[in-house]
Amino acid sequence: MDRNGQAQEQAWEAEYRSPQMLSRTNRPSADIERFTKWIRRKWRLAGLPNDFDGMTVLDLGTGTGRNAFHFAEWGAKVIGYEVSDTALALARGFAQEAGLPITYEKRDIGAPYPLPDASVDIVLDVTSSNSLSDAARDTYLSEMFRVLKPGGHAFVRALSKEGDDNAKTLIKRAPGPDPDSYVHPDLKIAEKTFTKGTFTERYGRWFRIAELAQSTHYPTVGGRLYKRKYWTAYLEKPTGA
Repeated sequence: MDRNGQAQEQAWEAEYRSPQMLSRTNRPSADIERFTKWIRRKWRLAGLPNDFDGMTVLDLGTGTGRNAFHFAEWGAKVIGYEVSDTALALARGFAQEAGLPITYEKRDIGAPYPLPDASVDIVLDVTSSNSLSDAARDTYLSEMFRVLKPGGHAFVRALSKEGDDNAKTLIKRAPGPDPDSYVHPDLKIAEKTFTKGTFTERYGRWFRIAELAQSTHYPTVGGRLYKRKYWTAYLEKPTGA
């Protein structure tokens, strides 16, 4: 883990110990519920089984395991990577209470993954890679591509620069280590933003972008409500890759 990664680990641990933004719920995000419906509908139209029983799901930056929990309830084998010990303890507690055999590991998602090639059906990244440096993001993208099976899917939610006045202000006032990034003044966490063009260029090198949409959320940080824009992407690894 590089110096930026170590700083981010400390910042996320502080956030999970005394949350200013994150929820400790074990219920999935609305974006993941929509992705679940999308992928099941796609399988149904193709005449394939439209459940996740026996599939392997990798949840990057799993947090308290809310989205990992969701797929495990559908019968998937789920692996969650997370850097915060506090978040991992909460996630393991939720899984144990529900009797779900989810594997949670303390790992940096910007470092190589200890998984075989083409061993994962679905990868989830729900605004987790936003804290990666550009260098670590290269590893994250290549590893996500490597472990996905041909025809496998990835869900990515990333911060948008376009249409987000808060992001533009933060980039100007508290610039981060990479272009279009900032260090959040409350959370002390570096975050990367994307325009539609930069997201498409970066992720399109590796994956076919099946869907890319901009959405608006209103997160609360330190008791203050912020209007933020996000990119929500459904990605596919080509079958011939």
